[in-house]
Amino acid sequence: MHAPSGELNAPAAHDLLTNGALAGAWVVDPRQSSIRLRTGILGGLVPVNGVFREVSGNGAVSADGKASGTLTVAAGSIDTGNPKRDRHLRSADFFDSDNNPDITFTADGVRPSGQGVAVTGVLTVRGRTRPLSFDAAASGRGDGEIWLDAEIHVNRGDFGLTWNLLGMVSMKSVLAVHAVFTRG
Repeated sequence: MHAPSGELNAPAAHDLLTNGALAGAWVVDPRQSSIRLRTGILGGLVPVNGVFREVSGNGAVSADGKASGTLTVAAGSIDTGNPKRDRHLRSADFFDSDNNPDITFTADGVRPSGQGVAVTGVLTVRGRTRPLSFDAAASGRGDGEIWLDAEIHVNRGDFGLTWNLLGMVSMKSVLAVHAVFTRG
């Protein structure tokens, strides 16, 4: 996660969404954004960490504060630092990136909540779409950037990623998202 330069608590996020300050098109900056994957082996005793190297997306905020958008990750861009494991993760046992090249989150709602925003939408992995909601820390920079940071817990079995040699690989994974949006 990156240190934000200006936290947006729920009242500040609400004001920005409803006063039209954020209205317009937004684009994910792939150079500053990152999606990290963390899961465990041997009952979580041995962590496996990776990063998706290709991230893209866009968003829109209407004048009345309704926000939506899409975040797309190239499934084949997974990098755990172990080429053999990365090939296996790209295979039909896991992401099947040849047949399902993208992992996509489509947000249909962003609303102020707690210390940031609550995001709702759907996550699609391997052609399976499931609802997903999470809280995100929101921050802004004076130069037209909005940062969303979240840790999202998913069960990979919900998306058909059930390969599990001898039951040693956890079905629970954490996605650490740092999405930087700039004016489109």
